[in-house]
Amino acid sequence: MLAGRPYNALDSKLIAERRRARVLCSSFNASGEDQPAERKRILNELFAECGRKVFIEPPFYCDYGNNIRLGDNVFLNFNCVILDPAAVTIGDRVLIGPSVQIFTATHPLSAPERRKGLESALGIKIGSDVWIGGGAILCPGITIGAGSVIGAGSVVNRDIPESCLAAGNPCRVIRRIDD
Repeated sequence: MLAGRPYNALDSKLIAERRRARVLCSSFNASGEDQPAERKRILNELFAECGRKVFIEPPFYCDYGNNIRLGDNVFLNFNCVILDPAAVTIGDRVLIGPSVQIFTATHPLSAPERRKGLESALGIKIGSDVWIGGGAILCPGITIGAGSVIGAGSVVNRDIPESCLAAGNPCRVIRRIDD
């Protein structure tokens, strides 16, 4: 699965790992802002890496959690969904707007192949200092370069270079951002 090869999502071990993530997400989503230590404990248990000063507005949902790596000073707004059968790496100082969806899972285009029940996954990398606007969808296998901004509602289905403003469906580079 992590290598991008086809896998059976109904494998009992994968079902157990997803159940574990749902229990942790449920606990996190039920916790209050007055419980920062408990929230941090849950996130440290859920994610492969959880940097310093990570703030996630509940509700938050993911498939496994243990394939997600968050840098320092990361903010995920309400209703973020990360399907992570492959690695999701998020750099430092990343802002993710409400209802952003990050999908590493993918399925065969051929209906007979889909009937076999196999799927595959391709990792996603988000560089440091990226801002992803609300409602954006990140498709499997993409990389967003450091310092870039993704417009609200964009569907990112290809790599975005560093220091670019990109938006649309499909998401396209609009211009370079000169700091």
